[in-house]
Amino acid sequence: MTDKEKHIIHMDQDAFFVSVELRKNPDLIGKPIIVGGNADRGVVTSCSYEARKFGVHAAMPGRMAKQLCPQAIFVRGSMDEYSKASQEITEIIVNRVPLFEKASIDEHYIDMTGMDKFFGCMKFASELRQTIIKETGLPISFGLSVNKTVAKIGTNECKPNGQKEVPFPEVRPFLNPLAIHKIPGIGNATYKKLSEMGVRKIQTLAEIPQDLMFKILGQHGLGLWQKANGIDLSPVVPYRERKSIGTQTTFESDSMDISSMKAILSGMVTNLTYELRSQQKLTACITVTIRYSNFETVTQQARIPYTALDSFLIAKAHDLFKRLYTKRMLLRLIGVKLSHLVNGYEQIGLYHTSEEEYDLYQAMDKVRDHYGVESVVKACIVKRPERDKNGKVIKYNPRKIKGEEHKTEEERKRSRIRTFINSDLGTATKLD
Repeated sequence: MTDKEKHIIHMDQDAFFVSVELRKNPDLIGKPIIVGGNADRGVVTSCSYEARKFGVHAAMPGRMAKQLCPQAIFVRGSMDEYSKASQEITEIIVNRVPLFEKASIDEHYIDMTGMDKFFGCMKFASELRQTIIKETGLPISFGLSVNKTVAKIGTNECKPNGQKEVPFPEVRPFLNPLAIHKIPGIGNATYKKLSEMGVRKIQTLAEIPQDLMFKILGQHGLGLWQKANGIDLSPVVPYRERKSIGTQTTFESDSMDISSMKAILSGMVTNLTYELRSQQKLTACITVTIRYSNFETVTQQARIPYTALDSFLIAKAHDLFKRLYTKRMLLRLIGVKLSHLVNGYEQIGLYHTSEEEYDLYQAMDKVRDHYGVESVVKACIVKRPERDKNGKVIKYNPRKIKGEEHKTEEERKRSRIRTFINSDLGTATKLD
């Protein structure tokens, strides 16, 4: 099927977090609102269009935002409320469309290809938008075009609270005069590099030979060239609410050691949250499973604000485990699952985390990326070092371990890490 036969809708909430705050407190309407942290600490997560006129934008330090817009009203915000509002919108869409993808907490792609034979796609999208506005009280914009990229650019061009259709014959005329930073995937470094070459308009980028784009930016350059020419072959990925990641451990011998159970839970959650952040995803549901020695299996789950942070999820896992473990019986298995996943990044400086804590997670993730997932672990899951009869710590010597003498330095390093992980209680299994 060619692009000209496709009908892709991109729906995006307008300043989503701010819109939820305005719905809660209408007295803020028309005022410069900044969600996130405060004027002294934290980072701007979202801001109203009134604040954007002063140059305020997301990811800007709160102190700088206050200097640009002294009259701004700072609102700390609630990720729980934003998650619920996101679910409201998703439920409306899921009951009305044949195929959609939830790209982030406030963004959906809808594939209406073939449905134009029954009714106009533009009419359908407009009616769906009005339904969302009426039932949720939240503004939303959409773009309708032949692929995801052009539809998304169309949405951004008609904001706030607008709608735009870009049919196949109008794709190039629509894209050509726009600035290159309008193309999704062009960050600051790429924009600076292209600008230094004199490439500032999409039309100029589209006319650069493909081999030259590959020479300049590699495979990423070819992708940008395709987008500049209105080409995007990426499909709308069907949204599955139950998509999840998880892990479980079956103990070598049944146990009632509560402190060890909690340590294992902490280690499981830490590994899963690292995987979430690596995939640029957030979770809205955590499930803990335990199995008693008599093979009775019980689970407990909780819906949570979208997050990918260790501390919040570890606390939730421990709370669920406390509610689950009601019998004084030995346990043979414990597991954790994170579900209701969406694409997105953790909001910095808000809710249950501080900017310093988030920076710590980023630093630890960099170490894990370079040295492996087990290179940084929670202290609670580390075994105490062995001591000799005099109480002195026995230094680790991989050459004294059978089979270690034939291993490479990298393999020894990984083995050393595993030596200190408290894994003697059982073996772990990854769940998809």
